[in-house]
Amino acid sequence: MLQLIINGIVLGSIIALAAIGLTMVYGVLNFANFSHADFMTFGAYIAFVLNVALGLNIILSFFIAIAIAGALGVLLDFLVWKPMRRKNADLVSLVIISIGLSIIVRNAIIFIWGGSTRNFDLPVRRGIEMLGVTITHNQLIGLGTAILFMVLVHFFLKNTKLGKAMRAISDDINLARMSGIDSDKVIMWMWFIGIGLAGVAGILYGLETTIRPNMGWFLILPMFAAVILGGIGNPYGAMVGGMIIGLSQELSMLILPSEYKMGVGLGIMILVLLFKPKGLFGGTKA
Repeated sequence: MLQLIINGIVLGSIIALAAIGLTMVYGVLNFANFSHADFMTFGAYIAFVLNVALGLNIILSFFIAIAIAGALGVLLDFLVWKPMRRKNADLVSLVIISIGLSIIVRNAIIFIWGGSTRNFDLPVRRGIEMLGVTITHNQLIGLGTAILFMVLVHFFLKNTKLGKAMRAISDDINLARMSGIDSDKVIMWMWFIGIGLAGVAGILYGLETTIRPNMGWFLILPMFAAVILGGIGNPYGAMVGGMIIGLSQELSMLILPSEYKMGVGLGIMILVLLFKPKGLFGGTKA
């Protein structure tokens, strides 16, 4: 059981990171971006190319891949989302576009890199064994990195002018504009950070498992479950929700076969929607 708890904490931290980016987009633009999970995959593949094909150090590959993923988010805002905002596109249109982007990104990855699994060029190290459980170095790296980025997100939202402007836009975009906030600039940075965090989560998930074109697809349901559980639009709720979903999925294997653990996230999401639709933290933005 202790081994499952460790695995759940690591998985939960990765889900939490991805969910933060997803809930930031929803909080600011008020729509569910179904392509978010495939940008996780994109970030992992970019890091793979830099690390394996170009032979760069994994740490350098990590940060370059995050920057590229974030830049792609900004580019798509300029090409797709900003024009749709100017046209006052409805929610259904935005969701359909995000699903279309998801399909495009996934199939582009398959076209370029094929459908086989990939791995980073990392030395194989023996895990750390204690109290009857084994903790791999990749798990330690993944958990430590995820915690670091969650702390950075907290600092950004609470202590920077841009973070405060983002929170203001989440609360009321029209009032924020009347207060002199450049909403387009804030939204641009929101996309950079949100998709960048998706890239971080994708790379960490690739370290923990393998890199494959549908890796994001297997995390999209836990991500949405984490967002809904924590409260839609609340980054801190997404952090807590991600940890709960990760632990729940791993601990469910005590009584269920492993292939059913994905259904645990769906079950939790349905229960939250039925009994506490605003989530554990009421969907607040701060």
